[in-house]
Amino acid sequence: MAVFVVHEHHASHLHWDFRLEMEGVLKSWAVPKGPSMDPKDKRLAVMVEDHPLEYGGFEGTIPEGQYGAGEVFIWDKGKFVLEKGDPEKGILEFRLEGRKLKGQFALTQMKKAGPKNWLLIKRRDQHAVDGYEIEQIKVRARNTAKK
Repeated sequence: MAVFVVHEHHASHLHWDFRLEMEGVLKSWAVPKGPSMDPKDKRLAVMVEDHPLEYGGFEGTIPEGQYGAGEVFIWDKGKFVLEKGDPEKGILEFRLEGRKLKGQFALTQMKKAGPKNWLLIKRRDQHAVDGYEIEQIKVRARNTAKK
């Protein structure tokens, strides 16, 4: 079993960074609306650069002026089992065993929309939640109105 982590990232725009341990790195996708436990939701997931495995435990503030500046929290983490697929082929089917995300999921590349655009989809199983609403960590300073 490998690991997965989902970072809630309060950068210029709130998004979630979905990361899967593969090939000695964390393969990473930015998910603007966050992952969903509702199989009806097809979430855009934009593939970004790989991150080192150590980054999976990062929480803190990326300073102003640096790429991705803002607060980062671990929203979920746990075990990940790749059941089939390959990022090079544009399809991954896997099982997550996290605190919040559980069960079968798929990442499917949207080939016509460009190589970086994928969909993150929850498969219907015993963990599916119709009408799922993502929980957000309340950030005190970063997302307050600027004076």
